[in-house]
Amino acid sequence: MTKVLQVVCGMYPRIGGIEQVARDVANALKTNKDIEQKIICFNEDAVSEGYVCHRNETVTEEVDEVEVTRCGCVAKIASQLISLTYPGEIKRLMRSFDPDIVIFHYPSPYLAAFLLPNLKKETKLIIYWHLDITKQKILGKLFHPQTLALIKRADKIVGATPMHIEQSAYSKYFGEKKALLPYTIDQKSLVMSDDEINKAKEIKEKYYGKTIGLFIGRHVPYKGLNYLIEASKELENSDFKFLIAGAGPLTDELKKQAEGDSKIEFLGKISISERRQYLYACDIICFPSVTRNEAFGLALAEGMYFSKPAVTFAIPGSGVNYVNLNGVTGIECPNGDSKAYAEALKILASDSNLREKYGEAARTRVLDNFTEKNFEKNLMKLIGELDE
Repeated sequence: MTKVLQVVCGMYPRIGGIEQVARDVANALKTNKDIEQKIICFNEDAVSEGYVCHRNETVTEEVDEVEVTRCGCVAKIASQLISLTYPGEIKRLMRSFDPDIVIFHYPSPYLAAFLLPNLKKETKLIIYWHLDITKQKILGKLFHPQTLALIKRADKIVGATPMHIEQSAYSKYFGEKKALLPYTIDQKSLVMSDDEINKAKEIKEKYYGKTIGLFIGRHVPYKGLNYLIEASKELENSDFKFLIAGAGPLTDELKKQAEGDSKIEFLGKISISERRQYLYACDIICFPSVTRNEAFGLALAEGMYFSKPAVTFAIPGSGVNYVNLNGVTGIECPNGDSKAYAEALKILASDSNLREKYGEAARTRVLDNFTEKNFEKNLMKLIGELDE
């Protein structure tokens, strides 16, 4: 029996990209009866599907039939949660559970600070390198020695795309430890009922004669929604409809920027069912993220799964340009160039055959690379290599 411990900043019902990947890893490991697993993370206020979490509580419970220890937090400094119980809990787990393999989701400097001294020499360490610390530059410099120590201790350093492991500021230190483990979409969550298909057709009918561009995501700076709105303004007298789903700290500012543009409609937060309907109904996936904070783009991959071509920006160090291939599954524009983005939208709107060609290639790319089956296969191969 191989014992695997995941060390991650958060876990469902906390919602986020890294949290979802940790859940995907747990579900993939469950398919192997020879693996026993546990997870340790921070606790945060969250409620979903029967789970109720409180930031200040330290509890152990099951998520998807996997034991999760949530460590209560007392503060948040520079985007880093601080827990007084985490040092004791990680020490307890490393002794009582005694994992053969630890999967550490980077970056999380606080977690790493207490993981490193508790790792036994024989314990294998996999670092899942999600992104560099870019926004908190002082924090990044402060923890630079610790990051180097993590890399040195690691047996494998994996990334969701080649960009993660080849274009990181730390890539030169990775050496032969690099490995690829692309993220996965949740195919089960994208299966549509007959009723949803009918509702999606009603959406298309509502915007009959319009080319529907869809954005789904948080309204935060790195998502680049301001560039999409600027691109819309470049498309005067055109038959476009841009549907912007989601919410965030920039929502009011974005609505103000879009005032007077009838092509733009804010949908607000939408349900999982509505998400499927709009993905089915749209013509183009608008994914205007502009920084490497957008490490992959699961919403992008979901849209591609629905056979939709995408328009993205070229982002140095981001996996977005690995998911959407320029001239194959969609169109890639110079980063932050709204006029080029508008031109790309015009090209796709004017050529239904091109949309269909890119859309078919987009779905094939997702099915060949970003499904749960592929994720499970790649993860098990990675774990198997640790024993060689």
